Amino acid sequence: MAQPLRIDFVSDIACPWCVIGLRSLLQALASVGEVDAQIRFSPFELNPDMAPEGENAIEHVQKKYGSTAERSAAVRQAIKDHGDALGFTFNYGPDSRIWNTFDAHRLLAWALTEGKQLELKQALFKSNFTAQRPTSDHAALIDAAREAGLDPDKAGEVLSSGAFAEEVRAEEDHWRANGIHAVPSVIFNSRWLIQGGQPPQVFEQVIRDILSGAAREA
Repeated sequence: MAQPLRIDFVSDIACPWCVIGLRSLLQALASVGEVDAQIRFSPFELNPDMAPEGENAIEHVQKKYGSTAERSAAVRQAIKDHGDALGFTFNYGPDSRIWNTFDAHRLLAWALTEGKQLELKQALFKSNFTAQRPTSDHAALIDAAREAGLDPDKAGEVLSSGAFAEEVRAEEDHWRANGIHAVPSVIFNSRWLIQGGQPPQVFEQVIRDILSGAAREA
């Protein structure tokens, strides 16, 4: 019988390392096999005050982190390489932008009630990083919902109504209060934390240790 495993995946749609972390986690779960993983995606906004028009991604990273153009280019190439290895395409370009993600998180909160959160999360990552569509654009979000197998009309109603805003804010507050200040943050069974876009082998070893009882408290 498959062993149950609760996984809280705290992340943002605007975070490329969250894509890598999720793809690595899913690959690790597939390798482990006999596990009943219940993955719940929790919101985290890297740029909660982002203006509606967004910002050029290269300029944003240089301003926020003090990164040079050369360093930024190297990091982007590393992200692309990791994505390729995990079957995900990052289509970065000089005009790539970073957008507000709050509405995307509201839609994910709704998708949880529909049992389609994982599917929507992956569709939103693809929309943002592969198709380069704004994460704040309702048409793009509705298309992602459709791709995830959700009712696009209901998705539009959620977005236009402001539904799940309080739930998203409450979850963000909860994780900040519990010391989560960077993403991806992956919490297993509410006890063990793995941070960053780790390779599949790291996740696999952690999962095997937890299931076998070998995992120890940090």
